[in-house]
Amino acid sequence: MKSNQKIFITGASSGIGAAIAAEYANQGAILGLVARREAKLEAIKNKCLELGAEDVKTYSLDVTDVDQSLSTAKDFIVWKKEGIDIVVANAGVAFSDHLSSGDPTQINQTLLINILGVTNTVIPFVPTMKSQKEGAIVIMSSIASFTAPAYFGGYSASKVAVRRLGDGWRTTLQKHNVQVTTICPGYIKSEMTDINDFKMPFLMETDVAAKKMVQAIKSRKKTYILPWQWRPVIAISRLFGKKLKSI
Repeated sequence: MKSNQKIFITGASSGIGAAIAAEYANQGAILGLVARREAKLEAIKNKCLELGAEDVKTYSLDVTDVDQSLSTAKDFIVWKKEGIDIVVANAGVAFSDHLSSGDPTQINQTLLINILGVTNTVIPFVPTMKSQKEGAIVIMSSIASFTAPAYFGGYSASKVAVRRLGDGWRTTLQKHNVQVTTICPGYIKSEMTDINDFKMPFLMETDVAAKKMVQAIKSRKKTYILPWQWRPVIAISRLFGKKLKSI
């Protein structure tokens, strides 16, 4: 069924963000696509228009910049039809901790982008969603929020943080009919995973993952873990109080 929902997606130039954009384009959505790589973003825009998006607007944006994030959200809210239906905070990085360097710069970047990038993306839309008495907030966490991966403590910590933000916001906003869905993907084929030189359990194709994520959002899931094989693994680790050592 076609739809003219207004959907704002960060990290939309590749991987999961681009695939989610394509899924909503198939539904005739009005899309706001955000990334730093303008050329790739323009290519995704053209693809979405070909797939059937009603209209697409792109924004070159650093999600760690508060002022840019506020002005971008304001622009998208008033563009086309007033309001916002879904905001997907997907932008993120998976840098290693770089512990042995003695320099905290890389881990600080991970925490900055993955945590403040979410707050900068989501919070500017909350007043409009509250006044509408509807809307959906989608936060991209990770199965790493349930694990203790070597070399990626900062990444794991950032994904725990945004998952807990989602839990708190869900409780706060439920009386306003604002949905909060936190998605915790495992290994999804993308530029981020293509550089990995180790075995990735339950690796899922990006388009398959995007279809499942969009359905989870539609179904108003609270926390959605995929692929499904990770759910019993995580449940067993919790039951026995053991931490998974890798992702």
